[in-house]
Amino acid sequence: NQMTATSPQQIKTALLSVSDKTGLADFARFLAEQGIRLISTGGSAAEIRRAGIEVTDVADITGFPEIMDGRVKTLHPHIHGGILARRDTEGHLRALDEHQIGPIDMVVLNLYPFAQTIARTDDAAEAIENIDIGGPAMLRAAAKNHEFVTILTDPSDYDEAARRISEQGGIDLEFRVELARKAFSMTAQYDAMIAQWMAGRADIDFPEKLSLPGTRSISLRYGENPHQKAAFYQTDTSEPGVGQARQMQGKELSYNNINDTDAAFRLASEFTSPTIAIIKHANPCGVASAPSLSEAWEAALAADPVSAFGGIIAANQHVDGQTAEMIASIFSEVIIAPDASDEALEVFASKPNLRVLLTGQMADPARPAMAVKSVLGGYLVQNRDNGIITADDVRIVTKAQPNKAQWDDMMMAWKIAKHVKSNAIVYVKDGVSAAIGAGQMSRVDSCRIAAQKAGDMAVHHGWPEPRTIGSAVASDAFFPFADGLLAAIEAGARAVIQPGGSRNDADVIAAADEAGITMGFTGMRHFNH
Repeated sequence: NQMTATSPQQIKTALLSVSDKTGLADFARFLAEQGIRLISTGGSAAEIRRAGIEVTDVADITGFPEIMDGRVKTLHPHIHGGILARRDTEGHLRALDEHQIGPIDMVVLNLYPFAQTIARTDDAAEAIENIDIGGPAMLRAAAKNHEFVTILTDPSDYDEAARRISEQGGIDLEFRVELARKAFSMTAQYDAMIAQWMAGRADIDFPEKLSLPGTRSISLRYGENPHQKAAFYQTDTSEPGVGQARQMQGKELSYNNINDTDAAFRLASEFTSPTIAIIKHANPCGVASAPSLSEAWEAALAADPVSAFGGIIAANQHVDGQTAEMIASIFSEVIIAPDASDEALEVFASKPNLRVLLTGQMADPARPAMAVKSVLGGYLVQNRDNGIITADDVRIVTKAQPNKAQWDDMMMAWKIAKHVKSNAIVYVKDGVSAAIGAGQMSRVDSCRIAAQKAGDMAVHHGWPEPRTIGSAVASDAFFPFADGLLAAIEAGARAVIQPGGSRNDADVIAAADEAGITMGFTGMRHFNH
């Protein structure tokens, strides 16, 4: 019988073939109670039968057994003809009758767990066996013919489908269109994931066709500003960070919260000793490493308590109750850490608006990954800045050699500079950021602004001198002229770490020697725009 695409579609036959069997038995029972014939495959059929529900095997429909270890089972005209036939086209209906093909009105389907497979194993053979073929074919067929066929790919949609069948006697076109859109999004993401995996195995960083798999995990109230719409898409559930963290309490995360929390967590992940990083507007305002997390907090906060107000806090260690008490003493937007004690969580609970995120572990700063930035008409794609250096990689170019304390401060300043917006200048003394100059058009201005902030902090705390006196300073790129270096020396720096590579390196080295300071070249730049 012909039907129109706009009418609610009565479900007479449903095909169920799912990898994720969440809610399958209950939904199959509902369909059976509505008098709907159920067709299924393999494990799904077994799950339905275990629930005491009658189901027909796909092999009984096709007249052909599953072969090749299940690689071929649904790729058959009796399946795809039943899904793809238009119910308002006489020729399609005649073909169904002529070839004795039964129409399939609903397809309940999700795909082999490829993402989960590659997350737990490097076995290429196992991964390939988890590339679904028949599933995407049925999914796309049902979604294409959404005017007459309902495609369910997400167990969370089962209840809504059941409600509409109960109340309307079928599934309306509006819902069928929504479900088809979700289905095509699923296959697009699935294929993108496979393409990305295959490119990685071939050591291809930038394939000729770019696919960006991602799942929307948070719909945000707005973006950077209230007039901008925004959402957060998760691409890798295995990498520790804001995307996979458990939110223990607090208001929902905003676009700016996520951006700044990511910056804080990445910075804290650079260090192994107890470290606190406080971020404001994607730039660090206080960073400190110390024997204990509570000492690190005190030092990081003292570095710039004015800017720390309303900031984002990252800790690279288990947060204890004492540290939590200290953190809770000021207003903060977010704290992110690998874990926190029950006592710490009780303390944070007294600040119900504070967002508390626990990641389980810290990120690997050397982990390779792709960084993507949108520009008009396209994307800029690069490898994430995972460049790591040690003291052995630094070439001392001055007569003066750094002592142990200077080496430590130089290396810490260099790690922080990687996470500061360019032009970046970072002063560190005794394991604490003394002053940070960020995002200036002139490197000299970054030096001077940082020095000015250090002076302001000395006045604020009543210190006898700014903490930049006797500090180490890092520059994210080379000093093109000696003026930037001289500004840092004027601020009190006695050790410098920078990439080197300027045409005027000789002049800069001569200025350092004349001032009697030590300076090392890393040969690596850390622009961060």
